[in-house]
Amino acid sequence: VNDHPSQYKITLSGTVKSPKLNFDPPFLMLMPVPLNVETATDLRIVTQDYIRQSRIHVELPEVELEDGDRIQPFSVQFPEGQDIVPSSDGKNNQLNCHISFRSPKPVSFSGNICFTDEEEN
Repeated sequence: VNDHPSQYKITLSGTVKSPKLNFDPPFLMLMPVPLNVETATDLRIVTQDYIRQSRIHVELPEVELEDGDRIQPFSVQFPEGQDIVPSSDGKNNQLNCHISFRSPKPVSFSGNICFTDEEEN
C-alpha cells in the first residue's frame, strides 16, 4: 500500500453472549423433617457461554425464627469443586451441587439461594 494510497472498508458483525448458569432441576422443594435432622438434595449447575475460568459463589439466606433468633439453616457443597472450566469443544460443563437444610427450631421458609460467578453473572 506504501506509495499507492487506497481505502479499505471492513465491516465486522458479531453476537455477544453473556455467561449463564442453568439449574437442573430449576427449583428445589425439600421435605419436612424432625428438628435438627438434615434434609438434602443434589442438583446440577449447567454452565453456558463461559470463555474463561471462573468460580461459583453462593449467598445463603438467613431465616428469622418466631422467637426473633436468626439462623442460616442451609448449607451448600460442591463435591467436585466450584470452578467453572470452559471446554475446548464448546460443550456446556456441569457442576454438581449438594444443598442441605437443618434447623434446631421449627421454621417454614420460601426464598432464594443466589449463585453468582466472579463477574457477578
